[in-house]
Amino acid sequence: MLEPRPLDPILLRSFLKVCETRSFTEAARQLGLQQSSVSQHVARLEQRVGRRLLARDTHGVQPTPDGDAIQPFARQMLEAGSRIEHFLKGSTLRGRLRLGVSEDFAFTALPDILAEFAMQHHAVDLELTVGLSGRLYEHYDAGELDLIFAKRRAGDERGTIAWQEKLVWVGRPGSRVADADIVPLVLYPPPSITRIHALETLERAGRPWRVACTSGSLAGLRAATVAGLGITAHSARLIPAGLAKIEAARPLPELGSIAFVVIGGESHQEAPRALARTILAATARLLPPAAPIRPSGLPAS
Repeated sequence: MLEPRPLDPILLRSFLKVCETRSFTEAARQLGLQQSSVSQHVARLEQRVGRRLLARDTHGVQPTPDGDAIQPFARQMLEAGSRIEHFLKGSTLRGRLRLGVSEDFAFTALPDILAEFAMQHHAVDLELTVGLSGRLYEHYDAGELDLIFAKRRAGDERGTIAWQEKLVWVGRPGSRVADADIVPLVLYPPPSITRIHALETLERAGRPWRVACTSGSLAGLRAATVAGLGITAHSARLIPAGLAKIEAARPLPELGSIAFVVIGGESHQEAPRALARTILAATARLLPPAAPIRPSGLPAS
């Protein structure tokens, strides 16, 4: 029995671009092809699979139900081909790289950044440490980490800024715990940089506070805050699910912003430099887009 022939990635690329742009003309422009070539690619793909994939009318082009259904598979095939190419063209870097990453970042763009680095430098073995930024500084200064991606520590100007982020007070949506005379806080333990920043901000504003709960992990901090034990300070762009910006009857002091930096990229070793370049290039592209922050308890407009 003959094995089925794989679908031509050129046909899939043209099909996906038409789905994305809803126009053969625009798809051809973005692909650098003639419109007739894109039309032929789609026609050949439809003939190959025996299904109509695009519906054309005077209003434009829309994928059919079959066209919608195969788009995820088409993207996976193209991505797999791209990974193979990256792997085979990868660098000759070898060895072990000890990376430390702030826990806030580990739950967002880190997997994609590691995948991108591994495609380019597949022979580098990574030893990953996820933790509080303050601890990462300690490990780095002790020579236990080669590269760290962490919040900038007050008074420490080392490293390259990857991005600067606004800090906000967050809590359980609809919770009024921030209206208490003594503000209950859910915080990382020392030497958390966010903890220090939050406490100093409240002290300067003359707001009484108490630490209602301490957790060394983001999962624990989120659980306690979602439970309504208190509020916490967090990056505006990386607010965990189940939490929202606090709207208090007595406004809380503004927390300002905090920088995330890459330290160790200036090393004489090529692997840390290569990973630092990947982080700096990919951070803005992979992080969730900044969006208007809706205070907790308020409906969406």
